[in-house]
Amino acid sequence: MIEWIFIILLVIVLIYLFWKYAELKGESENRGRELFERWRSTELETQAKEKAELLFRDWMQQEEKRIREDAIKRSEAVVTGKVTEHLIPFFPDFKYNPKNVRFLGTPVDLVIFDGLSEGKVKNIVFVEVKTGKTANMSTRERQVRDCVQNKNVIWEIIHHKGSGD
Repeated sequence: MIEWIFIILLVIVLIYLFWKYAELKGESENRGRELFERWRSTELETQAKEKAELLFRDWMQQEEKRIREDAIKRSEAVVTGKVTEHLIPFFPDFKYNPKNVRFLGTPVDLVIFDGLSEGKVKNIVFVEVKTGKTANMSTRERQVRDCVQNKNVIWEIIHHKGSGD
């Protein structure tokens, strides 16, 4: 009879041990899955960040090249425009005498005193020189144009008395 009690106790202990084993196995599998998922998400995040950084560097290099090329083109256009402003009176299709031209640069490029070199000024012409594809005037240039067109032009003499006068 003791043997049967001992066998029953042994079976109960074995059942308890299997139950604990199954419980611990489940917990360890869950913990393993958790750790794996955490590792996987951080690994994917790291890989995504690295890929994004690489793509950003590539984009930046390409854009920097494009921006530099664009800056060079714009600079060339500005220099060409500035040179043209100075030289346009000497172009063959310029209809005024270059001797009558005065370069201002801003807010208009040229003022032409038509007939000045011949001794009789017929007109005073304000000229804005535009080169390139677009000929947009700045706000200041439009304001000067509007004043001239509206005949808001004044002649004034300013007498200055020096300190010895």
